[in-house]
Amino acid sequence: MTGNTKRFQDKVALVTGGRSGIGLACAKRLAEEGARVITAQRGEAKGFENIPADFTDTDMPGLVVERVISECGRLDVLVNNAGMMEAALVGETSLDLWNKTMAVNLTAPFLLIKAALPYLSDGGAIVNVGSIDGLASNPGLGAYDVSKSGLHGLTRAVAVDHGKDGVRCNAVAPGWIDTDLNEDYIESMPDPSVFRTRIAGIHPVGRTGTPEDVAALVAWLASSEAAFVTGQIYTVDGGRMARLPSV
Repeated sequence: MTGNTKRFQDKVALVTGGRSGIGLACAKRLAEEGARVITAQRGEAKGFENIPADFTDTDMPGLVVERVISECGRLDVLVNNAGMMEAALVGETSLDLWNKTMAVNLTAPFLLIKAALPYLSDGGAIVNVGSIDGLASNPGLGAYDVSKSGLHGLTRAVAVDHGKDGVRCNAVAPGWIDTDLNEDYIESMPDPSVFRTRIAGIHPVGRTGTPEDVAALVAWLASSEAAFVTGQIYTVDGGRMARLPSV
């Protein structure tokens, strides 16, 4: 955002998983640029209108969109950010974990999009928060990797099927971002400072990302400045995926 630009003045945005990390940063950015922001997640996103939501429940996405329309009368931007990640090798992944991961990371965005499409026509924007794990695979994250790959595919399908309706759909694929979850993981290492330095070093820009780095791109993709951009997956990873391993 530059100056006093209000790209989302008089717009309504729904952000799922807005309590912390990337979701909270997206909610704040959209609100700073004029949007009325509604968040939906377990727990409360402080500073925003909240809808309690358990996205393992397939009825929840439709109920969330229905409530947004009831309270706001419109919906202009949908940011599908809510997600979960549990580590397990493919051969050790339980059906319960598989189904729960797909429900939250892929089925819920699909159902939210279906419910939102009638209200997003003629200029609405959807931004899905995928992952570089949807482009390549980290060890022990099979269910998560597949769910994010599917979300990327859903992004393209929505763009192709509903571009004629005036709806754009894009995704961001973040790499290592400084969220509470990742910070807890670093602190669990034998030497957190050494691990933190090593993680920063795998990025050509020399640092890990911030939730605000991702939110800046999400806001652009949701804005009219990206009016000719749809069906794209934008990597936000400090160059990590572009860098070949040295050994």
